[in-house]
Amino acid sequence: MSSKKTDKDKKEAIEKATFISIIMRMATGAYISLGLVEDPTTGNKNKDLEIAKYLIDSLRVLKEKTKGNLDKEEEGYLNNIIQDLELKYVKEKESK
Repeated sequence: MSSKKTDKDKKEAIEKATFISIIMRMATGAYISLGLVEDPTTGNKNKDLEIAKYLIDSLRVLKEKTKGNLDKEEEGYLNNIIQDLELKYVKEKESK
């Protein structure tokens, strides 16, 4: 198999960049930092509440900066993710 074919396969495997995919990536990082999801690089669940808070705050900034520019699906998804992460963050912080 040539490297060109491999590069093409990689490009096809990478999802199209969308607003929701950006939110999903940030949220995944927050869930990993909350210790709720395994880190795909290590296979371990590790908590780093400081990083989780930073990512949640970043999503809040994104929400504020994109206000009025999102469609209903994007806005709803962002609101739901922030709400879920905030609840999980409080729960994890209280159990610390």
